[in-house]
Amino acid sequence: MTKIVYNACFGGFGLSHEAVMRYADIQGITLYHTNESGLFTHYYLCPPEEYERLRADDETKSIGQYRFARSNAMYFSPNNIERTDPALVQVVEELGDKVNDLYSKLCIEEVPAGTLYRIDEYDGSESVMTQDNYEWKMA
Repeated sequence: MTKIVYNACFGGFGLSHEAVMRYADIQGITLYHTNESGLFTHYYLCPPEEYERLRADDETKSIGQYRFARSNAMYFSPNNIERTDPALVQVVEELGDKVNDLYSKLCIEEVPAGTLYRIDEYDGSESVMTQDNYEWKMA
């Protein structure tokens, strides 16, 4: 069976600060963070001052596909974690309700290994859907 993390309420997928830091600990990642706005925490793979220097340097480069490549590589977004990542699943199982941010209620759904699935979303509320959840018609 494969475990998939999804958000079961309106609002959107999100991890609490404690969950992000626990994920990083499991993965052996050192994370630095800032919370200037009081609402959102930003996570970096380098000290925030170094990130700001990289970002400022990147802004001086000509516009193009790789303009912010260096600073983007140092930014860590919990939204980019694969939903089947074993470390993410472990964090959800360990922390229970403490895994959630203000707008999420993370749950785990198990599907047989090798099953095609997708996560459908409406206003932030997600559902794990498999081929068996849809009625297919023959052309």
